[in-house]
Amino acid sequence: MHTKLERRCVACKEPKQQQDMLRIAKINDEIFIDKKNNLGGRGSYVCKNGNCIRLAIKKKLFNRAFRMNIDNSIYDQLGEYEQDN
Repeated sequence: MHTKLERRCVACKEPKQQQDMLRIAKINDEIFIDKKNNLGGRGSYVCKNGNCIRLAIKKKLFNRAFRMNIDNSIYDQLGEYEQDN
């Protein structure tokens, strides 16, 4: 029996199905927005809704998730993703 993967949002802390979330990946100290969930490396997730994305940007929650300073361009890309959805 195959179970659906759940991940916890960095903003609202709610567990949700992986396909309902946006993955941010850290590969060799570089950060990528993994829209297709196919990149390797360490991943952190945010809900695809605007409230969670705005909170993640405002509080720079991925800095904490990856224990490093994330370049503002990643947060800018997240803002663009939020506007597209």
